[in-house]
Amino acid sequence: MEANEKLINTFSTRVRQMLLQYKELQKENNDLYSMVDERDAKIRELTTSLANAKKEYETLMMAKMLEITDVDLESAQKRIARLIRDVNKCINLLSDK
Repeated sequence: MEANEKLINTFSTRVRQMLLQYKELQKENNDLYSMVDERDAKIRELTTSLANAKKEYETLMMAKMLEITDVDLESAQKRIARLIRDVNKCINLLSDK
């Protein structure tokens, strides 16, 4: 009987150890999932911020291109004419498809 009791005690000890290890691994897994979720949220935030910065940059560049002073009036007209030609080319390319 002693051998059986010793085996049962050893078995129950091992089962308890496995349960504790399982709980630790489960907690670690949850922590890792939380970290991934936080990183995903940060990436989404940074992507949105980058897109907004690009839009602002394009707006500023367009404003700079269209900025007209007395000295730059002729060059501004040329830039606008070039932009109009580019837009017309794009329209023609799209209408051909």
